Amino acid sequence: MSYKRSYQPQWIREDFIDFIAEKVNPIWAWKKVKAQVIHIECIGTDFYQIQLRPNSNFKYPQFQAGQSLLVTLTIEGIRNQRSYSVLKLLSNGDLIIAVKRQGHVSKALTQLPISAVVELSQTQGDFVLNHRADAILLLASGSGITAIYALLQQAMLLHNIQKIDLIYFSRDQAFVEELTQLAEAHQHFNFYHFNTLKQRQRFSKALLTRLVPDFGQRETYLCGANRLMVAVNDLYQTLGIAQHLKQEFFQHISDENASQQPVYFQRSQQNFDASSNLLESAEQAGLRPAHGCRMGICNSCSCTKVSGSVKNLLTGEINHADQTQIKLCISQAVSPVVINL
Repeated sequence: MSYKRSYQPQWIREDFIDFIAEKVNPIWAWKKVKAQVIHIECIGTDFYQIQLRPNSNFKYPQFQAGQSLLVTLTIEGIRNQRSYSVLKLLSNGDLIIAVKRQGHVSKALTQLPISAVVELSQTQGDFVLNHRADAILLLASGSGITAIYALLQQAMLLHNIQKIDLIYFSRDQAFVEELTQLAEAHQHFNFYHFNTLKQRQRFSKALLTRLVPDFGQRETYLCGANRLMVAVNDLYQTLGIAQHLKQEFFQHISDENASQQPVYFQRSQQNFDASSNLLESAEQAGLRPAHGCRMGICNSCSCTKVSGSVKNLLTGEINHADQTQIKLCISQAVSPVVINL
């Protein structure tokens, strides 16, 4: 009788191994995805492209154009996470993200020295192309162009997509020259850019009908500031074509018309008043709930609502039920709320 003896050192912890590994190479880790900063380039007003080189834990095959990832950066001893769209994967395994400098985390990220190390998540999200579509419409404003640009790059490679139109509202020229050249080189791609500092042009049904008369028959992909998101959603709902719309939010969002409500974190016995989404309101009160993407994608801020009513800021639905799961980053109190945190 023979048997194989296996030794499993349960006492070895992942964080201990990572601590030792990073002394040899700063991006080595057992399971975590770490990446070095290779290059940072300013491409517009407060708009940057950052080239990162991930370690071998990054799962390249699962990436789909339009997806994002979480970047974790430690600032003054505090771990901060933000979600950024992946612009492209390079042939050497590097990836490029686009960062709009609009807060202390994005500012710190764009000021990192070359070879600095950040932590990444795997790519995530379902803002991806329908490969069966033969005509698509892309709508973007501001830094929403990053996710849309990634979709465009993939769409240009798909032979079944015969018509592509991109309408882009922005205050600067980020990506404009490159997109203009792309449209000039490909007859099936039309690009319309509106600099909102120079033109008082806003999204409207009349504008969309003039530029893309058959928009109602196309798959539409939308990413941008709240004003554009609301306008497009309202139009597509009114016309009964909302099923053709896929969208990605990237801003901190709130209902500015909602009144301030008292919120109670039950386990930590913390009270605060919420006038925006619950995550942002808690942070303004000095609390630090777990969070990740801030867009309702990653589930890091999911928790149990014990009682009260909240509004889902992405769908507009009101949740009155007790003992239900909510996401702090996309929920706003519309009554006094108790949360199991």
